[in-house]
Amino acid sequence: MPVTVLLVDDEPLVRTGLRAVLEAQPDIEVVGEAADGAAVIPLVRQLRPDVVAMDVRMPLLDGIEATRTLLRTVDEPPRILVVTTFENDEYVYEALRAGADGFLLKRARPAEIVHAVRLIAEGESLLFPASVRQLAAEYGDTGGNRAARAVLERARLTEREAEVLRLMARGLSNAEIADRLVVGTETVKSHVSSVLAKLGARDRTQAVIAAYESGFVAPR
Repeated sequence: MPVTVLLVDDEPLVRTGLRAVLEAQPDIEVVGEAADGAAVIPLVRQLRPDVVAMDVRMPLLDGIEATRTLLRTVDEPPRILVVTTFENDEYVYEALRAGADGFLLKRARPAEIVHAVRLIAEGESLLFPASVRQLAAEYGDTGGNRAARAVLERARLTEREAEVLRLMARGLSNAEIADRLVVGTETVKSHVSSVLAKLGARDRTQAVIAAYESGFVAPR
C-alpha cells in the first residue's frame, strides 16, 4: 500500500511542486490538497491520509493550531510533517511541541522530501535530529519545564529505557540502537514502545521533545 499524503499550504506553487515530487514515487500517493489549516480536519476525516505535509504559517489557521486541533479531535490522526521556509524558526519548534512529527524545508531537494515523508510514515527514526536539537536549545524551556519534569519523574523509566531515550534523542533509528546496545531490533522496538507509553508520547519526536524540555537530555 502506498503512503498517502495530504498537502496543506497557502501557496499553490508549493503544493504543485510537492505533488510533482511525491507522485513521481511508486510508493507515495497525494490524495488531496488544502490552502489553509482550517480545511485540514474535514479533509483528514474524509481522506484518511497517512501523512499531512503542512505549512507552518498560513493566513486563517496556522500549522501549529491546526496540529493541536487535529490531534485533539481526530481518532488515529495521521503523521504531521511541518513544511517551512526557515529552519531556525520558533514556529517550527512550537509545532513540534504541539505534536508535529518532524519538519521539512521548502527548499529541500526532491530526494530529501521523499525521504522525509517515508521516514515520518515509518516513525522509527527522528527526522533531522541535529536541527530539532538546535531548535530545542534556541527556543525550548530546557530543564525549566516543570510539567515535562513531572512527566519524566512519573514515568520511572528503567535504566535500559533511559538509555534508549538518550539514543533516540541523538537521532538513532531502531536498528542503530540495536547495534549500539547489542540487542535485537524487536527488543529495541519493545523498549521504544514502553518509553512512549510511559511518557504519554504519541511518537519518538514527542518523547525527545519531552526529554529536552525536562532537562533529562541536554540539547547541546
